[in-house]
Amino acid sequence: MKIMPNRLDRGFYLYQREFEQKALEVLRSGWYILGREVSSFEEEFAAYTGSRYCVGLASGLDALWIAFRILGIGQGDEVIVQGNTYIASVMGITINGATPVFVEPDEYYNINADKIEEKITERTKAILVVHLYGQASNMAPIMDTAKRHGLRVVEDCAQSHGACFQGQMTGTFGDIGCFSFYPSKNLGAFGDGGAIVTNDPKIAGDVRVFRNYGSEKRYYNQVVGTNSRLDELQAGLLRVRLSHMKELEEEKRGFCERYLKELKHPDLLLPGIREGATHIWHQFVIRTERRQELINYLDRNEIGTIIHYPIPPHLSEAYQYLNIREGSLPITEKYAETVLSIPLYNGMTADEQQYVIETLNSFQ
Repeated sequence: MKIMPNRLDRGFYLYQREFEQKALEVLRSGWYILGREVSSFEEEFAAYTGSRYCVGLASGLDALWIAFRILGIGQGDEVIVQGNTYIASVMGITINGATPVFVEPDEYYNINADKIEEKITERTKAILVVHLYGQASNMAPIMDTAKRHGLRVVEDCAQSHGACFQGQMTGTFGDIGCFSFYPSKNLGAFGDGGAIVTNDPKIAGDVRVFRNYGSEKRYYNQVVGTNSRLDELQAGLLRVRLSHMKELEEEKRGFCERYLKELKHPDLLLPGIREGATHIWHQFVIRTERRQELINYLDRNEIGTIIHYPIPPHLSEAYQYLNIREGSLPITEKYAETVLSIPLYNGMTADEQQYVIETLNSFQ
C-alpha cells in the first residue's frame, strides 16, 4: 500500500459535483476579477472567523507583507516572531525592510508567550503570532504584553483556519489576521489565494485600495499599491469548501484522535494540545531523535512524510545578513532536527491510517 503525505485529489472528490458546478458557473459568468464570488466569499469568511471585514488577496505571503505595509512598519522597526515558523512569515516582515527578532517556541510549537517581553526594545513595533500546524497560540498573555507596550499584533493563520483560543477564532485577536488558501491548507483553493481579516474599517479599506494598484476607482490611483487580488474562480471554489468546513474539521480531528490513541512507539513524541486551545490539525507532527532512520524505514514501506521545516529561517541562506549564529535558538534548532509530519488528509481511508499506525509502531 502506497501512502502519500497528502492527497489533494481526495478533497476534490469529496465534493466533486459542487466544485464542478461552481467552476462552470464562474466561467460562464464572464466576470473573473473582483466580482460577486469574491465579495460573497469575503462576507462569508468574515462571518466564519467572527471578524467584521475580510479582504481577499492573491496569496498568504501577500497577506503578510501587505499587513505590515498597511500598518506602517518598515525600515528601522523590529517585529517579534517565533524562530520555528515557515520562512514566509519572516518574509512578510523583511519585504518591508523591518527586522525580525526571533523568540523560541513552546512545547506546542507556537511562540513562547513568556519569552516575548525580554525581546522588546524601543524599536519593537509589532508581534507576529504564527498558529503553527493548526493549533491556536497562547493569546491571552500575548495580547496583554502587546497592550502594555503599545504594540501591533499580526496573526499568521495560514495553518489555523477555524482554530480557537478560549472560544475566539485565530485571526481575530490582533490588528490583522493573515490567511493562506494554498491547496494543502484546511481551507484550500485550487491554486494560490489569501486574505486578511480585521475589525478595523480603515485597515480593511486601505487593503482594498492597496491590493488593486492603489485604486478604489478604476484609473484613479490614490497610492502606489500592488496587484494582489483573489480571483473569482478561486473565491467560488473556496465558498464551496467553506460550506463544508465543519465536517472537514471533524474528519481530520477523528484521524488525529486515532493517531494519538494508537501510536505507541517509545521513540516517537506525539503532539500535545494546549488547555483552552483547539487544534484543527493542518499537520500531525511527531518528533524523534531517529528521524532519518524513520524516514528511510517509512520510504521502504511506501509511506511518505514531510519535514516542516528542516532549516529555521535564521539559519537560511536568505537571512545570513542577520548574523544570527547557529546555537542561538537551541529549541528552534532542535525542533528543526527532529520534527516529522506523517500522512494526514481529508478522504484518508481507515485502512490507510491503520497501515501507517502499524508500520510506525513496528519501527525498530
